[in-house]
Amino acid sequence: MNSEVRVAIIQTNLVWESPEENRRLLGAKINTISTEVDLVVLPEMFTSGFTMNPAAVAESMEGKTIAWLKNIAKTKQIAILGSLVILENNNFYNRMVCVEPSGTITTYDKRHTFTLAGEHKVYTAGTEKVMFNYKGWKICPLVCYDLRFPVWARNVEDYDLLIYVANWPKIRIEAWDVLLKARAIENMTYCIGVNRVGLDGNNFEYSGHSAAYDVLGNRIDTLSKSEDAIAVVTLEKAAIKKYREKLNFLNDRDEFNLI
Repeated sequence: MNSEVRVAIIQTNLVWESPEENRRLLGAKINTISTEVDLVVLPEMFTSGFTMNPAAVAESMEGKTIAWLKNIAKTKQIAILGSLVILENNNFYNRMVCVEPSGTITTYDKRHTFTLAGEHKVYTAGTEKVMFNYKGWKICPLVCYDLRFPVWARNVEDYDLLIYVANWPKIRIEAWDVLLKARAIENMTYCIGVNRVGLDGNNFEYSGHSAAYDVLGNRIDTLSKSEDAIAVVTLEKAAIKKYREKLNFLNDRDEFNLI
């Protein structure tokens, strides 16, 4: 078990519906990370931007992007995660994929499809909350619109790190800022949100605001709000233990079942 993990947050523009070009650009960005890291986090739909035309960019779990992720994870001895469009059993999924150096893959299908953009009409919603353990850290991966639904994220599993990847538009970025911080505080966990920047193919603007918060809701990253940038944050297991034992807020959490 690692007492610390170092997470690289990649806040970047994305090339519209061009998996090959996005792999090339993201690969170059990952190669610029000079400090030792354990985990790299990419934005939502990092191969395409938030497209409602999944047939144009969809891949299988044996496709080029999964092979690319596996190669990076093995070569650099890091875990890497982000979401992309996956076609499986004739359904399209906005799927978070985490690939570890060993080749182990964990997947999470976005539960809350974004009805305002019609995501529910073209993507199949996931039904399972997923956890994975990496270097002794229990991690909960979620996607964009999931951020608005605190019950789904509620820390009943005693996870250590909550990660959201997103294409969250500038027009509603204040909600992103507030909700990310709230998820950290209410779940007494580290919370990281990785959002894109730039314009997409529909001329929606994204202003980043990627961030990392500690268990008390203090911001611990050094990212500016809207630049194409990379930040590395160090998370400490001792800090989680210290404040959970001192404050005991999670001991009073409500019990419930989702149907």
